[in-house]
Amino acid sequence: MSPAVELRQVSKVHGSGPTEVHALREVDLSVRSGELVAVMGPSGSGKSTLLTIAGTLEEPTSGDVIIAGHQLSRLSRNDRARLRRRSIGYVFQDFNLLAGLTAVENVSLPLELDGVRAKVAQAAAMEVLAKLGLAERATRYPDELSGGESQRVAIARAVVGERRLLLADEPTGALDSLSGEAVMRLLRLASRDGVAGVVVTHDAQLASWADRVVFLRDGRVVDQTAPSPGPESLLAPGAKR
Repeated sequence: MSPAVELRQVSKVHGSGPTEVHALREVDLSVRSGELVAVMGPSGSGKSTLLTIAGTLEEPTSGDVIIAGHQLSRLSRNDRARLRRRSIGYVFQDFNLLAGLTAVENVSLPLELDGVRAKVAQAAAMEVLAKLGLAERATRYPDELSGGESQRVAIARAVVGERRLLLADEPTGALDSLSGEAVMRLLRLASRDGVAGVVVTHDAQLASWADRVVFLRDGRVVDQTAPSPGPESLLAPGAKR
């Protein structure tokens, strides 16, 4: 199976001369469809830079990024934007929901921006919200939702449509432990639907939901490991939830 996202010898340098900072150094990372990868490391290790480059929001100084078989350096800016809209979903720590739109309107917005008719887009959004237990909250505005509900809306927006890659930067940082585990459960279930996921987290317990944990230090991948069976094992067939 070809990777959903692949970074080959990716480096990122900010500034030059005395102010030069190496955010990433020759990083190799490949994530398959249906695989959930957690990225861990100390502050300043390059975790967020890895996500922004994998998500086409930032270009590497050197190296190649391939998403769904497309080498980004060979795509025009418009083609990269189209690939980002259609194939990549983001979940940010602060949710980034639009205050003037309801939950269902926030979720359907990416589809509508890509030319899908509003009625069709909102039907797809309602389907995802229903899977996340938010059908009855679909017409609520962000300031009428709890933190956990807002995070689920953000996840719904990230996975709606034909997304191939889901990127999440500390998606549980503002939540309590129970809400945090609920978010990881949703990300785990999304991967079981074939979505490739990359999640930055500082919490080893939450990282145990992943198939693989990648450790960064000073911009380099210093280790990769499969976590011991953790909370994600509760999703195994026949397990109690």
